[in-house]
Amino acid sequence: METYGYNHPQSSQNPNNYRSEKKLAAGLLGLLLSPFAANKFYLGYIKEGIIQVILNICTCGVATVIPFIEGIIYLTMSDEQFDRTYVQNKKPWF
Repeated sequence: METYGYNHPQSSQNPNNYRSEKKLAAGLLGLLLSPFAANKFYLGYIKEGIIQVILNICTCGVATVIPFIEGIIYLTMSDEQFDRTYVQNKKPWF
């Protein structure tokens, strides 16, 4: 008797339904709180977050464009690519 996909463990793991847990939050933090490098701290990049805050202070806020651009990059890439790049491989910049 055929079940047409019901009760099959593989049917619930559809790759098209993949959702990143951190992508939306990291992207919004990059866009909204870029002077504080909140996206870096949220993703666990403490050293890079401190560097970003110091850059923001030294450049009188000009360097806030970096986390802003990163936020846009986060939100435009696929969930799987975001997880692979920034969560699993820990790529700290762009």
